[in-house]
Amino acid sequence: MGVYVHWPYCARICPYCDFNVYKARGREAEAAELARAIVRDLEAQAELTGPRELVSVFFGGGTPSLMDPDWTGEIVAAARRLWIPAADLEISLEANPTDAEADRFQGFRDAGVNRLSLGLQSLDDGALKLLGRNHDAAEGRRAAETAAGIFPRLSVDLIYARPDQTPQAWADELRAAVDLGAEHVSPYQLTIEDGTAFDRAVRRGLLVPPAEEPAAELYETTQAVLEAAGFEAYEVSNHARGEAARSRHNLVYWRGQDYVGAGPGAHGRITTPEGRLATTAADRPADYIAGRTNRELLTAQDVAEERLLGGLRVGEGVAFEEVAALGLTPDSPIVRRLVELALLADDAQRLRATPAGGRVLDSLTTALATEA
Repeated sequence: MGVYVHWPYCARICPYCDFNVYKARGREAEAAELARAIVRDLEAQAELTGPRELVSVFFGGGTPSLMDPDWTGEIVAAARRLWIPAADLEISLEANPTDAEADRFQGFRDAGVNRLSLGLQSLDDGALKLLGRNHDAAEGRRAAETAAGIFPRLSVDLIYARPDQTPQAWADELRAAVDLGAEHVSPYQLTIEDGTAFDRAVRRGLLVPPAEEPAAELYETTQAVLEAAGFEAYEVSNHARGEAARSRHNLVYWRGQDYVGAGPGAHGRITTPEGRLATTAADRPADYIAGRTNRELLTAQDVAEERLLGGLRVGEGVAFEEVAALGLTPDSPIVRRLVELALLADDAQRLRATPAGGRVLDSLTTALATEA
């Protein structure tokens, strides 16, 4: 099983972000109490899971690199105490590449973090300004080089399909990012989420994202450049240089394994004798600190839908027996039709998206979930 820790504070809120985040300024006392509440939450959830092998701890957000590294160490120590740490336990932390945050990298390494996920987002100053980032390209490069020298593993996030972005410029940016020393790259296509500042800008005509065809060309550029650099697309938006460089924590999600979620708004999935339990923590930090969390037993169909959504994201796919509650079999009409369209592999054991299917994954999973 894995543990996800959500740290909700940010120095600023990015215009494309729809996560559960809050401005950090003025919340110092609350943040200290939140760190203690996360440890209490982990202790309570350990009673639900019982003894389990812990394969990953992931600090996400928000901006967990704003956290005091000592608090990170206390949370890591609690997780290691409450469960059985795997010999190759992966402990990841998301960070922004500002110089101030990079100064804290050694503290996080000392706290036990062995994998840094660095939110570069771009290596172009104009794009970073558009994306509302509080660092420039030079800071990004410095942070990546510093991280590569401190952490055993480094992953970088990039955003593409930005307005007026060309395939050539994107290819150059990808190559520059690879040269910084990362062994894992997560390139995400810019998505306009409802209620974000970008959503409002699009509605007002102030922001025009690329049309479908140019965006598809940028996706193809992503695959070609990273493959040529020795990266395998083991998931739709994640590329790793070798199997050991894959995100163990994200594989917990995509393979339908158990994970404990701690922190405001965090979700979890825990297998109990009664069935698969979904946990959802209160969004507001004050409510979370007060101990408000919702727990709900999922139906067999709920579990199967989650396995379908997660399993099709990775190349290995999902076994038919795991989605039996949806009525999906190798001979289902919808499966046969998608195989004929070359969107699904012709595999009697597992549902697997082809490269063409991966390009339209949302539509593919919707069709399978609703037409079975």
